[in-house]
Amino acid sequence: MRTYLVAALLALPLSFNAAWAQSPATAAPTHYTTSDTDIGTLLDDPAARAVVDKHVPGFSSQDQIDMARSMTLRAIQQYAPDKYTDQVLAEIDADLAKLPAKK
Repeated sequence: MRTYLVAALLALPLSFNAAWAQSPATAAPTHYTTSDTDIGTLLDDPAARAVVDKHVPGFSSQDQIDMARSMTLRAIQQYAPDKYTDQVLAEIDADLAKLPAKK
């Protein structure tokens, strides 16, 4: 059975494999989001930093913010759910979506 499956996959035309690799599911997102973009990336983009600071005043100047650079805002929600509410994150996502698409 495995041999048949491997043979079937190998028989697919190369154009199919190239198209699959470029599918939207594997494409990089064009806008920042609170669930997919790490905090470091948001902090490094002045426009994105301003969006987050607008909704969470003082966010980028917190003493220990560098420790969270690899996390997402959605991930840190569990540590301060009263500060990073679903509503706040939705508002941040809405404003991030208004920024020009990233390259």
